[in-house]
Amino acid sequence: MVTKIDNPFLVSGYESPEFFCDRVQETEDLLTALQNGQNVTLTSPRRMGKTGLILHAFQRLNQLYPQRKTIYIDLFPTENLTDFARTFSLGVLGQLDSNPMRILKKATALLKGLRLNMTVDEITGQPKLGVDVTQGNETTTIEQVFDYLKRNEKECYIALDEFQQIATYPEKNVEALLRSHIQNLHHVHFIFSGSRVHMLNEMFLSPKRPFYQSSTNKTIGPIDEISYFSFAEHFFAWQGRKLPEETFRFLYDRYQGHTWYVQKVLNKLYEKQHLLLNDEAVTEAIADILKDNEYYYQTLLRAYSKGQGKLLKAIANERIAKGITSGAFITKYGLTATSSVKSALSRLVDDEIIYPSEDGYMIYDRFFGDWLAQTYRFQ
Repeated sequence: MVTKIDNPFLVSGYESPEFFCDRVQETEDLLTALQNGQNVTLTSPRRMGKTGLILHAFQRLNQLYPQRKTIYIDLFPTENLTDFARTFSLGVLGQLDSNPMRILKKATALLKGLRLNMTVDEITGQPKLGVDVTQGNETTTIEQVFDYLKRNEKECYIALDEFQQIATYPEKNVEALLRSHIQNLHHVHFIFSGSRVHMLNEMFLSPKRPFYQSSTNKTIGPIDEISYFSFAEHFFAWQGRKLPEETFRFLYDRYQGHTWYVQKVLNKLYEKQHLLLNDEAVTEAIADILKDNEYYYQTLLRAYSKGQGKLLKAIANERIAKGITSGAFITKYGLTATSSVKSALSRLVDDEIIYPSEDGYMIYDRFFGDWLAQTYRFQ
């Protein structure tokens, strides 16, 4: 029986298989690799749905192997080894036992010399074990958490999301430190996922890096259009509304199937129960989303120089821009010298405001791109 929630088109988190669209083959591929003792590197552009895929696969693993543990850790907020040690220890410690006193007793025995604390998660009400990490004892903390995993001998799966963050830490040899521990954990299987594809590829495909050829590489793209339409049509039927296939295609093509943006518009359409579902309704829903975020977009644009902002507007008007440093492109949008365009482009790519795809450059945040194109039209 399907559980009904306020809005089935989730734009954050993971609810259950009923509200997860397709990814059948990707899920099976991920499960097969993990069940056969492989570590996996999972890449995709941001907001394509890799986190949802991981949590969906973990839900399947929890059903198949209730005695095993799945642990998801987001490294995106971490900026240095201290942050990593704290985040990693909070994510791992206490997950391998359910009894609070047993958790503390076992961890105290295994993690000698570390200052442990037991708190209660405000959301779940479950006990949570943590470590007081101070500058200077990060390596010791990390080593003992890995030792905790090793001695427990309990089969488990750990996802380290936005794993490429470790390559930006100011400390040296972080990759080598983690690799030296991970390679000895034969009963713990890792997913190294991230959205900065070029960084992760360099980490795992370069012979010069510690993680070279240490995992199976997988990439995910857009959800299949037919499967996505069937998923969306089903939930609008809950409201007694008919979603025409051509209207869904209009939305899907506008964002090239980029999962989060399609999902966000579907969420808005579901919210607007009075609208007849057609192309005009999609356009109206997008306009509402852009209006909701206008202040943020204005603030973001002001963070860049005049030249960088002008390049952003030009790319937004093209939607997918090619030949950015060509004379024709520079003349068309009144940009300055090629060297200035290259400099602005480098900054915007580094900040992940612009995304270099196989077809050309595009604004990473598709809604920001829509807002720029509508607000700053070129004749």
